[in-house]
Amino acid sequence: MTGRLLGKSIVITGASSGIGRAIACRFAAEGARLVLADVTTDVREGGVPTIDRVRADGYEAEFIRTDVSSETDTEQAIALAVEKFGRLDGLVNNAAIGIGKPLLETSLAEWNRAFAVNLTGVFLMSKAAVATMLRQDAHNGVRGRIVNISSQHGMIACPEDIAYGTSKSGVVYITRQIAADYAKHHIVCNAVAPGKIVTGKPGRAAEPRWMDYSSSRTPMPRLGVPDDVANTALFLASDEATFITGENILVDGGWMAA
Repeated sequence: MTGRLLGKSIVITGASSGIGRAIACRFAAEGARLVLADVTTDVREGGVPTIDRVRADGYEAEFIRTDVSSETDTEQAIALAVEKFGRLDGLVNNAAIGIGKPLLETSLAEWNRAFAVNLTGVFLMSKAAVATMLRQDAHNGVRGRIVNISSQHGMIACPEDIAYGTSKSGVVYITRQIAADYAKHHIVCNAVAPGKIVTGKPGRAAEPRWMDYSSSRTPMPRLGVPDDVANTALFLASDEATFITGENILVDGGWMAA
């Protein structure tokens, strides 16, 4: 690896499994010092906990149990990065849940929970992060970077999962709003919008009918893997991305282009 994040202090939510795990491992290998924030250390697809894997490879990382829908938890996660590493260079808002139900089958409680994690979580984590970034000096012209993991389903319908798709559309909007409001303060905010990513996690998304549907919609002759998203997030979190802000970059194998 080339040290593209060498010495940078970065908080990653939903870091224990799937895309968040891939981002954590990729960022660590590029020299980042990490705070891994999640509700559990369990790896949904199986394997050694992310915090143990990162540390075993010789990298700096802390884990903090975090419910991103809790303002107290989000503030504590950001504070831990500053306490351990002296500043906050980046935040990756990855934590998300799906309900997997269409309109008439989705309860108000399920709707509210999806929004609490998928959108309010981004709001709370970003609010705590930006407040911290504003108090620190810029490095290489940037005080801090936020990378939100949105979804292609923030732009097109998510079949039979109205709460997920609608909440992810809000992530696309909040990305642009933060970028527009805080660019003058040298804070950068972008999003990565994954298409179908095969994480190995069990559940609805791994069902054969949805895998077949996604394969039929994806022009490239394969589906995505977590590292596809991690590599894009890496660019946006690095010093290579200094004049790009407010963007929502698709990583979908051409799904939205076809």
